[in-house]
Amino acid sequence: MDPSCCGGKTVLLMACSGGSNVGQLANEVARQLTLDGNGAMFCLAGVGGHVEGIVAKTKDADQVIVIDGCSVACAKKCMDLAGCTDYTWVDLTEAGIEKNSNLELQPEQIATARAAVEAVL
Repeated sequence: MDPSCCGGKTVLLMACSGGSNVGQLANEVARQLTLDGNGAMFCLAGVGGHVEGIVAKTKDADQVIVIDGCSVACAKKCMDLAGCTDYTWVDLTEAGIEKNSNLELQPEQIATARAAVEAVL
């Protein structure tokens, strides 16, 4: 998917994919927004691994949204450690979603998570 959207603006979505409901919600919301043309999922593992081209593209984006499932903030920490600090951070537990180990995503939680991210687009 082309990351250029929204009037030619490059919007990258960096999602936690942790082993909890909120980690999987972060990933699902990034996936949905990408499919809808509201941005493009990008490689958080590449940023965390300090892959030069991925870090450079992240730093060059017009807007970067980092979606963490919870306040542990793994995605945010990956970005910061790689020197990618110009981003908007969303913590899905701050949107009222309780973290648990149930990986069966609930439609109402997907909607809540998506609304939290869309609010910063």
